[in-house]
Amino acid sequence: MFSSSTLVYSLSLFISISLLFFLLSPHILLSSSRHNLLSTADDLEDLSLFHRAAVSTTNNRRLISLSLIPPPKIAFLFLTNSDLSFLPLWESFFQGHEDLYNVYIHADPTSTVSPLIDSSINAKFIPARKTARASPTLISAERRLLASAILDDPNNLYFALVSQHCIPLHSFSYIHNHLFSSSSDQQSFIEILSDEPFLPKRYNARGDNAMLPEIRYEDFRVGSQFFVLAKRHALMVIKERKLWRKFRLPCFDNESCYPEEHYFPTLLSLEDPKGCSHFTLTRVNWTGSVGGHPHTYGASEVSPHLIHSLRRSNSSLDYFFARKFSPDSLQPLMGIADAVIFRD
Repeated sequence: MFSSSTLVYSLSLFISISLLFFLLSPHILLSSSRHNLLSTADDLEDLSLFHRAAVSTTNNRRLISLSLIPPPKIAFLFLTNSDLSFLPLWESFFQGHEDLYNVYIHADPTSTVSPLIDSSINAKFIPARKTARASPTLISAERRLLASAILDDPNNLYFALVSQHCIPLHSFSYIHNHLFSSSSDQQSFIEILSDEPFLPKRYNARGDNAMLPEIRYEDFRVGSQFFVLAKRHALMVIKERKLWRKFRLPCFDNESCYPEEHYFPTLLSLEDPKGCSHFTLTRVNWTGSVGGHPHTYGASEVSPHLIHSLRRSNSSLDYFFARKFSPDSLQPLMGIADAVIFRD
């Protein structure tokens, strides 16, 4: 028979465990749901892709002939979870430059985007997985796009990440010429910020000190999700393992959890801060933002004045791209494409 002390101890233990489960169950459920989007099998498949891309770059470097230097290309990486509404505008943007670009699309499996889409840009749909806000799945998707583009064409030397809501603000020639105007190592254009007022909450979104020891608070950075990376930095991203182990952890504070806006700025700030511009080439209007989403331009707002104003920046370069635009703005954008957008 149990003694009274044993019974009291057992009852206390049961109550403690029950209370602990009650307090932590939301976090447990959240952790489970987040990790279900990033299974071990998916992670291993990604690692295999990243390894093949890194090895291919080494092999291609050995085979380069100095007597024949191919023209450098820009890889446009489309990250989408809905229809590519602005495809006609992008087709006009790419027209006549078939040897200078490649297009890769990561379409969320739950979206309506079809790999059989009829497009003159010859886009390549890469194997995609479900993505979700406040989770590391967007980091995975972007790394997957980078690796696929590196593996597909060794002449991809710049990698521009855009969304289904992005539009170009200049002609293709303008953008290509500015990116490859220097003969030295290309710079990456990515926003890297260290003085934002919300930085502490974002750093602790996974729990106090959860990022240690790999990522100290003073090394943590934030920035825009959209970037233009030079190839050496794209390779750095797909080879990286240590920081990813932290950023793949689930967040408990969803309101402060935007891993894709943290991982890339933090990594590149740690590895090569002088090789990055610290500003983005994609213009976003956060005035009147709702639910973490920026202002969406509608058809009535499209005008030559809007395009010219969106181009202007505080850096030495104009903005190359802009978001966010609603599908109904396509027609007025097409109406000013040749006369305004593609006339630099």
